[in-house]
Amino acid sequence: MYKDLIPYKDVDSVTLTAINKVPDRPLKSPDDDSTILQGDCLDLMLEIADQSVHLIVTDPPYGLDGMGSDWNAAALDKRKSKAGVVGGLPTGMKFDPKQGVVLQAFFEKVSDQAMRVLYPGAFFLVFSAPRLSHRMATAMENTGFEIRDMYAWHYTRSQAKAFSMDHFVVRMKSSERVKTNILRKLGGRKTAQLRPQFEPIIVGQKPKEGTHINNWLQYETGLIDTKNAQINGGMPSTVLAVEKPIKDKYNSHLTVKPVALIETLIKLFSKKGQIVLDPFVGSGTTLLATRNTGRQGIGIEINKEYIDIINQRLGVRNHDQT
Repeated sequence: MYKDLIPYKDVDSVTLTAINKVPDRPLKSPDDDSTILQGDCLDLMLEIADQSVHLIVTDPPYGLDGMGSDWNAAALDKRKSKAGVVGGLPTGMKFDPKQGVVLQAFFEKVSDQAMRVLYPGAFFLVFSAPRLSHRMATAMENTGFEIRDMYAWHYTRSQAKAFSMDHFVVRMKSSERVKTNILRKLGGRKTAQLRPQFEPIIVGQKPKEGTHINNWLQYETGLIDTKNAQINGGMPSTVLAVEKPIKDKYNSHLTVKPVALIETLIKLFSKKGQIVLDPFVGSGTTLLATRNTGRQGIGIEINKEYIDIINQRLGVRNHDQT
């Protein structure tokens, strides 16, 4: 499956087997179901053979302030530790109209590799920020994916993001009378950001070959399994209600996802024994989910500090803390 793949030398990982030639199969962890690779996914995806992956599930950097394609966890942690903000705003909330343009250009490169490695009919599931999801979907379409649907991951554990203008008015170099008048005119109004309770999941599909039946018989992709992918005891819908998880103390990742949610997506869009890739695996939720559902997981992560977190999490098979 990998072509002359040599793992990065600086990876200190009990789950990474260092070998030079791997004919027709990925590197394996001792449990023989998880592969962890450290590096840039645009480089490492080049080492994955054409049409060898059954499903991609990923939560990429959205291009938000401090969380772009050059995501650096250590630098971001340092920035947010200063009053809990990045650039004067809470982490990930600084707005720049150029974000979408930059994100789309970056994600087209990722989508191009995803198109190459997926089997015909296979799905590409991508989490996104609501205001940037159209850019990511466009990037996927531009590289040949069909946008089949959009799901909403619904949660309630979140913080209000709207900003009051009071702070800025108070800091004005004006008389108290003028500032009081301005505050009265503003009437407590805030920026246009309601408390978030959902995150989009873009459902892209690589074009199938022939009919749905022919494609399934050839590649076992292109159809979903709703019988074995129940969530909260019921049939899954386009709104997937799973509460945000409580992180372990050692997990410093900012945007972790619930294991149960990823398990549901994997059960819907793949079958046991198949290969699931996450090119932005973060703290390893997808690898936990593939292990728990009997799939083979491949995770790529650019930050070495997250590799250590993944190793701790994979040490407990059914661990649902993130």
